[in-house]
Amino acid sequence: MPAIVSVYHLQPLQKLFLLTLCIIFIVLVYMTYNRNIDTKFTVENNRLYHNSQPLNGENMEHSGVTEQLSVSGHNKGGKSDSLHTAEGNEKPHVIITFTNAANNYGLQEKFRITVKSLFRFSSVPINLYILGDEQSKTIVSDILRDVVTNPLDKMELLHLDINNLTKKVHNIVQEMQKHFSYKPGAYFSDALFFFSIASHVVLPDLDRVIMLDADLKFNADIKQLWNLFEKFSNKCIIGIARENQPVYRHTFHMYRNANIRTRVGDPPPDGLTGFNSGVLLLDLDKMRQSKVYNSVLKSGEIEKLTQKYMFKGHLGDQDFFTLLSMEYEDLFYVLPCTWNRQLCQWWKNHGYESVFDLYFRCEGHINIYHGNCNTPIPKLDWE
Repeated sequence: MPAIVSVYHLQPLQKLFLLTLCIIFIVLVYMTYNRNIDTKFTVENNRLYHNSQPLNGENMEHSGVTEQLSVSGHNKGGKSDSLHTAEGNEKPHVIITFTNAANNYGLQEKFRITVKSLFRFSSVPINLYILGDEQSKTIVSDILRDVVTNPLDKMELLHLDINNLTKKVHNIVQEMQKHFSYKPGAYFSDALFFFSIASHVVLPDLDRVIMLDADLKFNADIKQLWNLFEKFSNKCIIGIARENQPVYRHTFHMYRNANIRTRVGDPPPDGLTGFNSGVLLLDLDKMRQSKVYNSVLKSGEIEKLTQKYMFKGHLGDQDFFTLLSMEYEDLFYVLPCTWNRQLCQWWKNHGYESVFDLYFRCEGHINIYHGNCNTPIPKLDWE
């Protein structure tokens, strides 16, 4: 056993040096493991969630205005004058991002399910805004003609000029994008997917909107969701549901290791779990008035928060809202999980099985199913 004996004959300084090398090796292995699991999730998540390509950069150079269309396709022009129902109550304003859909039949089918279920349960007319490119506009109109019964009685379809709005949003969020994108040119790094953050600036004529992903299935009346605006406290400006996976337990792992008793990344009901932006209630008027919110949008403020919480995200606007909630919890009204029941279970099989159910559990009647990461949504009784 000459190798073992030689260790015992080492001098104290030599032993210390050898021990230091062992510790460094262990730390490097640990860091590599954490980086790999995060990278694998990010790459796979981008592939699963999003099969479309970033917008063509040259589109941002064009100017444009909001275009209003009826579902029949007739251009009505100008600003909508039908923001209220016959009874005088405000119609819900609903925005769905639907772009690069021309050859993405999976996305088209998800959108079809989203709007079909939305209008099946809606008891009120809706102003539906589509944030998408020219080709997607035609697809939207065709789908709505097919799935919406008596569409002109139930909705007014308005297409938002993606070129003009993307340029405006980019001017507001460009400094923060690097903190919430996997890499330059990635799907979420496009300014369009930070739209909700700057919506209060780029949609000056609206006071409140609901913003939805295109992979949902409604199981309740959107009027009930709209009514939750009335539950906002004076300080609340955004309604958003918690993330149903330990995504941010992982993303904040360095901060959590340095702050053992923190609530950051902990599960509901008491933890600062982080958010999922598949369903958003945006009180645009209160967002405009909030000094805190608008101060954070200024250059340098986000940099300070990312450094404080050792944060590097890759999920666009929901990363921003999550990070903001760590510092300004009272800006957010936490939607019940039943209004954004996320079905993805990626993290259960990637290191967090022991705590997964603490995040994933959601009791009660499910009002909106969210088929994130291409998870199939179950067939419901009414189908």
